[in-house]
Amino acid sequence: MREITILIHEKVKDPRVTGVTVTGIELSNDLKEARVFFSVMTSDERRRAQEGLDRASGFIRRSIGARMELKYVPSITFLHDTTLERAERIERLFEKIRSGEE
Repeated sequence: MREITILIHEKVKDPRVTGVTVTGIELSNDLKEARVFFSVMTSDERRRAQEGLDRASGFIRRSIGARMELKYVPSITFLHDTTLERAERIERLFEKIRSGEE
């Protein structure tokens, strides 16, 4: 996760990935596939960031292979992390309950 974050912030030149935060990674059991979760501030940024990350995924994969000693370099899929949106929605629901709204 740290290496991918460094690559995105320091090596990827695509302005669409500015402001991307890597929030987690899930690796398949055989370590051949990686799902990298990211977040950004707005939905417009999310679409642009997704495009930029998809475009840079090959570069990131090759760079990970060069930086780390791995038997397999996993294929990388970037997915938007919806945790923050869900947390905000739950907080709004709690606020409605506290204020007595239905």
